[in-house]
Amino acid sequence: MKIKMLKLTAAIVTLSVMTGCASIVGEREQSVTISSSPSNASVMITDERRDEVYSGTTPTTVQLRKSDGSYFGGKTYTVELSKEGYDNRSVIINSRPNGWYIGGNLVFGGLIGWFIVDPLTGAMYNLTPNSINATLGEKVVTTEDGGSEITLVLIEDVPAEMRNKMKYIGQM
Repeated sequence: MKIKMLKLTAAIVTLSVMTGCASIVGEREQSVTISSSPSNASVMITDERRDEVYSGTTPTTVQLRKSDGSYFGGKTYTVELSKEGYDNRSVIINSRPNGWYIGGNLVFGGLIGWFIVDPLTGAMYNLTPNSINATLGEKVVTTEDGGSEITLVLIEDVPAEMRNKMKYIGQM
């Protein structure tokens, strides 16, 4: 009985040292939800090499790889949101080491997981942010040449019936 228990304990210790905690618990890809106000905005996602990864419209959920497959090669994405008549928005998605990689390998002694398995699989990373809700702003007035324009006026030049519709912006 003692020999069986000793073999089982040795197998568990060997297995924990030979694997990576993040690779066991985590995934190689992560879902990222993208929405916008207004909806039906164009979405284009490119990676750190400027390769197009996804193209579509909001709202959407995409599966993104966490690693580029190289040693400690976490992915970085740029999400471009645009809709005619509205301001464009750009959001960066970065990969960061997760708790299973840091704590799991430290607690369970997974040196092979810490230095080989988890860095190669990408399971050691989480993508942040994992959801994007972008406001594209109000419609933009454009000039004949396609540029945007704003007109400033003095408060005295604003008609009285429009003054009560105005909203204060800034500090008082």
